[in-house]
Amino acid sequence: MKKSDFYFDLPERLIAQTPLQKRDSSRLLKVDRVTGATEHHRFYDLLSFLRKGDCLVVNDSRVLPARLIGHKETGGAVEVLLLRDRGDNVWECLTRPGRSARTGRKLIFGDGSLVGNVIDEIEGGNRLIKFEYEGIFLEVLESLGKMPLPPYIHEELQDSERYQTVYSREVGSAAAPTAGLHFTKELMAEIEAMGVDIAYVTLHVGLGTFRPVKAEDIEDHEMHSEFYIMSAEAAEKINRAKANGGRVIAVGTTSCRTLESCAAEDGRVKECSGWTNIFIYPGYKFKCIEGLVTNFHLPESTLIMLISAFAGRENILNAYREAVEEEYRFFSFGDAMLLI
Repeated sequence: MKKSDFYFDLPERLIAQTPLQKRDSSRLLKVDRVTGATEHHRFYDLLSFLRKGDCLVVNDSRVLPARLIGHKETGGAVEVLLLRDRGDNVWECLTRPGRSARTGRKLIFGDGSLVGNVIDEIEGGNRLIKFEYEGIFLEVLESLGKMPLPPYIHEELQDSERYQTVYSREVGSAAAPTAGLHFTKELMAEIEAMGVDIAYVTLHVGLGTFRPVKAEDIEDHEMHSEFYIMSAEAAEKINRAKANGGRVIAVGTTSCRTLESCAAEDGRVKECSGWTNIFIYPGYKFKCIEGLVTNFHLPESTLIMLISAFAGRENILNAYREAVEEEYRFFSFGDAMLLI
């Protein structure tokens, strides 16, 4: 298939720049993944579409305040985005401007409470930076770092917690698992009270999620790798739902990719962890999930390819056209879809 097969026209005014005041008041477009039939709801109506015995699978990864603004020891501003922890206080980073972070350069952040030494330049233009600090690194980041918002969001985020899910706990993502941003703690409690299990998995979202597909033949696209964890407790809940005739409903493409990376051919999962570069596009046979909660994605992205594999390309593109006509809000701070 061609990447152009997943193009749709999106007016820029529909790209949400700020979150809604109340998380679960966002709109919800329900799509029958077999017939393509659509219904318009609010996110809190999700309760109406869940059943006792179902298992809702959410990604509990927490976004790292990974954007650091500083300067070279010799002067001149520099911006550093933490991408991957390489161990021993060394991080793979994206730097801007790149020429400001040559090997051997010292970078200063804040009042000097965090210092970075550029120790290598690696393939792709990224840098390896070894950090020096006193205390706990995450606490230093909380005081100095900013949220690494997607490139299509131009407004400053007033409350950094609005780019975190209410159930986030495992720090490590460079971007939020945005389908989960619609949930409130109250809605989660109501879901559990009706007899739906909530299983927490972890997939640390990398910036590769925003990497455009450059190959015209999508099979030639090289998918980014992300680290995931499937706990024994989550696996037990998922397998119990399957055994008892319940549905496994993934919240977000990250939860979906975790489940499909872990699942055996019969759909069962077990405790495991590792790196996945699974690329799901039409023709893929799903093993584990029966439903998917997701946001509206970029044209020609791997994410719209994934949901097209689950609900059919024509169904998805028709639903997207309807969402544009109805002026739904798109992307990270936008509205949601339920494919079921």
